[in-house]
Amino acid sequence: MKKLVLLPSFAMAVLLGGSSWAAPISLFDGKSFAGWDGNTTNVWRIQDGAIAAGSLQKKAPQNEFVRTKNSYTNFVLRVKVKLLGTEGFVNGGVQVRSQPAKNPPNEMVGYQCDVGEGWWGALYDESRRNKVLVKPNPEDVAKAVKKGEWNDYSIRCEGRRIQTSINGVPMIDYTESDESLPQHGLIGLQIHGNGVTEVFYKDITIEPLQ
Repeated sequence: MKKLVLLPSFAMAVLLGGSSWAAPISLFDGKSFAGWDGNTTNVWRIQDGAIAAGSLQKKAPQNEFVRTKNSYTNFVLRVKVKLLGTEGFVNGGVQVRSQPAKNPPNEMVGYQCDVGEGWWGALYDESRRNKVLVKPNPEDVAKAVKKGEWNDYSIRCEGRRIQTSINGVPMIDYTESDESLPQHGLIGLQIHGNGVTEVFYKDITIEPLQ
């Protein structure tokens, strides 16, 4: 008997909806910041094959992002993330369809797929509307998230729709109603300020949708 494999709802939508996509493209080579911009001197580092920031000995002073040099519109993004922390705002996030902020320049503007206790799986509008756009069911979050371990974050952006899952458990399904907002942009990785925390991102791939 063949084993039944359950797929996240957005993955099933890809299979049944007729969208075509390219082979996965690696956005991070595991050893350098090739293809990325950000403060790679004082904030971001490469550690054990991951893009990392923060410390468990002192607070991160402010929000910081590292971002892709290329812009993307419709895609499935996959990234493994691990979050550690002891006090303060222990939080990170993955930006999609975003742009660098002009002031302050370390910020990004756009959609953030959040990471952190009470924030996992939420979609936040960073430095724009400055609010949570949608939050997942807390029971789904509790079932999905592995605290202090690596978590597989999958993010599908197509048209005005954003869908996510963590470790194969669907989180949010959001359709943007404001047609003035751009649905393309950079991908970014965040460490939130004011927390004694470390965040790690690795195995970052993107599948462009056509």
